[in-house]
Amino acid sequence: MDTATAPVALVTGAARRVGASIARTLHAAGYDLALHYRHSADDADALMAELERARPGSTLGIQADLADVAHLPALVEQVLARYGRLDALVNNASAFYPTPIGNATPAQWNELFASNAQAPFFLVQAAGPALREARGAIVNLIDIYAERALPGHPIYVMAKAALAAMTRTLAQDLAPEVRINGVAPGAVLWPAEGKDYDDRATLLARTPLQRAGTPEDVASAVLWLLRDAPFVTGQIIRVDGGRTLAV
Repeated sequence: MDTATAPVALVTGAARRVGASIARTLHAAGYDLALHYRHSADDADALMAELERARPGSTLGIQADLADVAHLPALVEQVLARYGRLDALVNNASAFYPTPIGNATPAQWNELFASNAQAPFFLVQAAGPALREARGAIVNLIDIYAERALPGHPIYVMAKAALAAMTRTLAQDLAPEVRINGVAPGAVLWPAEGKDYDDRATLLARTPLQRAGTPEDVASAVLWLLRDAPFVTGQIIRVDGGRTLAV
């Protein structure tokens, strides 16, 4: 098994939206990529074709349901079989939808915790030995609502709060070989049609920078934490235009 010379990053939920932007940003910075997706095969194929045109042999697509915890070690094994190393893990995949109190179900609880807390933890556990060997880094995509209320979304908020707690706790458990940090986006991409959200104009009016962020804003923060912040661990960087400063 040949060991790759380029650093290798595994990005979950990489086919669309913020995940695709993270993939493009890391690829442009010289990373080879393992791009995880669940249902978005067409989007994943298009993204890999785009990145392969820029640098042939630099991507690996992996389809998996991250709720299948027993499969997560095999996902890491696929990365190591292809590249011989793993330097970075980006836990980006996430489910998001309202679960108003009074109508929430155990199935919703299980789905939201599976994607936002359970899968990141067990994927870190599976990837830990390879990341330790590489003295690598992890970035978890959290949310500013991990530390503030989002009406109608209690289970999502709790799951992201669990991910934030995991980030801080594992920063101690994985040190000194592996750094782990989080990025907490604010208003960057609006949810898909049909999903509730705050009035957009009102939300942006409460944001000091008076605009929504972009996926590239988030991706730049991820790259910085992975590559350019060797003395930073256990931190959660808010990429929210100052939204969490507002009353």
